[in-house]
Amino acid sequence: MHRPQPPPPPGGQPAPDHRWQLRGLSAEQVEQRVHDGQINDVGGAATRTIEEIVRANVLTRFNALIGGLLLVILIVAPIQDALFGLVAIANTLIGIAQEVRAKRTLDRLNVISAPRARVVRDGEQLELDTSQLVVDDLLLISPGDQLAVDGEVVDAIGLEMNEALVTGESDAVPKVAGAEVLSGSFVAAGSGRVRTTRVGGESFAGRLTEQARQFTLVNSELRGGIDRILEVVTWILVPTALLLLVTQLLQAQGVRQALAGSVAGTIAIIPEGLVLLTSVAFAAAVVRLGQRSVLVQELPAVETLARVDTVCFDKTGTLTTGQIRLHDLELLVAEDEIDEAAVRDALGALAASELEPNATLRAIAAGCRPPMSWRSTGAVPFSSARKWSAASFADQGTYVLGAPDVLLRAMPADPTLSARVDAAVATGQRVVLLASSRERLSEPRLPDDLRALAVVLLAEELRSDAFDTIRFFHDQGVRTLLISGDHPRTVAAVARRVGVLPGYEEADHHVEAADLEAIDGLHLPEDPGQLAAVVADTAVFGRVTPDDKRRLVAALQRNGAVVAMTGDGVNDVLALKDADIGIAMGDGAGATRSVAQLVLLDSDFSSLPDIVAEGRRVIGNIERVTNLFLTKTVYATLLAIAVGVAQLPFPFLPRHLSLVGSLTVGIPAFFLALEPHHRAARPGFLRRAVAFAVPAGIAAGVATFASYWLAQTVEAVGLEAARTTATITLFGLGLLVLRLLSRPMNLLRHALVYGSGIAFLLALFVPLSREFFALVLPPAVVLLAAVGIVAIAGVIMDTVATTLRTGQRLLQEPAVRELLASAGAGGEVAPETDRRT
Repeated sequence: MHRPQPPPPPGGQPAPDHRWQLRGLSAEQVEQRVHDGQINDVGGAATRTIEEIVRANVLTRFNALIGGLLLVILIVAPIQDALFGLVAIANTLIGIAQEVRAKRTLDRLNVISAPRARVVRDGEQLELDTSQLVVDDLLLISPGDQLAVDGEVVDAIGLEMNEALVTGESDAVPKVAGAEVLSGSFVAAGSGRVRTTRVGGESFAGRLTEQARQFTLVNSELRGGIDRILEVVTWILVPTALLLLVTQLLQAQGVRQALAGSVAGTIAIIPEGLVLLTSVAFAAAVVRLGQRSVLVQELPAVETLARVDTVCFDKTGTLTTGQIRLHDLELLVAEDEIDEAAVRDALGALAASELEPNATLRAIAAGCRPPMSWRSTGAVPFSSARKWSAASFADQGTYVLGAPDVLLRAMPADPTLSARVDAAVATGQRVVLLASSRERLSEPRLPDDLRALAVVLLAEELRSDAFDTIRFFHDQGVRTLLISGDHPRTVAAVARRVGVLPGYEEADHHVEAADLEAIDGLHLPEDPGQLAAVVADTAVFGRVTPDDKRRLVAALQRNGAVVAMTGDGVNDVLALKDADIGIAMGDGAGATRSVAQLVLLDSDFSSLPDIVAEGRRVIGNIERVTNLFLTKTVYATLLAIAVGVAQLPFPFLPRHLSLVGSLTVGIPAFFLALEPHHRAARPGFLRRAVAFAVPAGIAAGVATFASYWLAQTVEAVGLEAARTTATITLFGLGLLVLRLLSRPMNLLRHALVYGSGIAFLLALFVPLSREFFALVLPPAVVLLAAVGIVAIAGVIMDTVATTLRTGQRLLQEPAVRELLASAGAGGEVAPETDRRT
């Protein structure tokens, strides 16, 4: 694979002297480099500035149009007709306030989760924000650390860097003194010290950092659908407004009345609150998730949450607490050859030889004290790709600790030994194998004369909320998979305890060894199509490598799944990056937090149901709100065209539409956009919105025009009464649309529907408000006719809505999907297909 070339090193900077390797830079040297601009400044924060937020909410094309129309109304009409301007201002202020609140939440969480680096300065080890690094800083790196700068390796102990996020190559690359390391790569194994050579915008990843972590609303079906709506509305708006203006001027009402009617019709077509409520819903989700200590690093992730139908869990540190303890030792050789004390000495020495021990080695170190007389002469640090670590000792030989299956493959076949190891693995505990060798380590490969000494059993503690969390996902129709580097039997045992595999009753259910359904990562097919078939029927995978995890995520996506991946270790980084949404634990490796879209800062696994629910709230409610605004746009456009063709005075003053729009669309939409929503998201948001809004809008437009035309034909009814008749009709139908979209009804939705109705009646019958809104009640016969028209149109709307819901439910039935797929492929329908389908 072609390796991207890093930028050339900066010139003019003298190399540090030999004392630097011991003490790092001095305070004076750091200050000079900061003064020279050689600091790791990669630009501003990922969130927008206050100025950018204000500009984005104020300087919009619709605000510009509304501002111009408001100016016209202030010149030619009473102040009451300028209510739409106040609504627009209020919408803008609400949008700014909510986004500023979200920005502050994100900024606070970004400070908490900001990447840190260990650096030596003035002979002391410090932990600094990566933004404080300067050229020639001496960095200390260990497994899981992601480099924020380019550098040169000073010294290394088994150092291996994974550069997949930089070059696309997933294999770990060994690094020795003098080797170059690039920003964006992370430590897969070993440890070392690195001299910083390029920082900020000069580093390899510096040019991409701002774009990669940008806080943005783009690249989502929701935003794309709304942009399409706005684009179509813009094209419709101009010719419709011109038609309306010309016909109103021909009505001989005077220029002032003509302009007022034209403005009223134009304003009604604009879905001015739709973009606002979309932004508010996203921002509110960020704030609510932030209150649960969940950092949203990419805003579209909130929407993706609603579409997730598959969640892949890592075991250690995700389903388990990450706390491991040494549980037992089982000797595999006779006690006269080696006793348990000698095995514990070997284990303690192995753990002590690892400069950056993982959780397994830390648990062994806590249970086995290292002997003082053992002197290490060489070591191979643990790697999730190798699945073993080793150390050679001056007088005791070489000892290797690793996954049983990996070490057994390097030994002569021994059925008895394999059976004993399998019996230990079947307990469901984490198992590693200790082996010895007479060879001295010279390179990271297993010795040829390995001899198994003991099985080491380690106990892991399940998270108390793991079982309930998995059950939540199953109840929501979300598939769960468990993917781990541990032995398949161990992983399957945990899967049964937490409910990923069937046959569980409670979280501490006793696990039997028989009938455990897990796939060994060693047997995964290389062919992508075959792998996709495997993941379609399997929920548990053990003995997988980091690259295997990545391939499994790709196979799930190949099957059409929207995949969320959780993880905390360096072996999860590639899968987290490739998943539709990556969720990292706050106490996990820095590299996982860097690539994930969401970070659980408190590592609280039980937050996952709340995260999914938040995503569903956003997309479900925005879809409902879009239906409201789009219906309003359809009926307003239809009325404007009908009035223009019929050459009648426009049936509303601007204040009439402000009243109807606020009570049936604006105010209810604000509450509906923020209420809980638990239904899983489905693709086709725009298609469903159009399918509802077009027939509902046509029904409302036709019915309103009919009642207005009918009132105009009655000799005793003047223009003001005719407009009131149209206002009553439009409000009644708007209320019906609101009720249809509020199903199933709850307390809040009942309050919105009935509250809107009561508010309109007060505006209609209270003298002061009736005068303010220029409402004149028509004769009873006209009023009754309008009520009848509303009833007929309401029946039509309800029938259409019911038909759409039935059709959408039917399309989700597996038999219907199979039938449609067969028909689309030109096949015949099977005789046993249900006739009702």
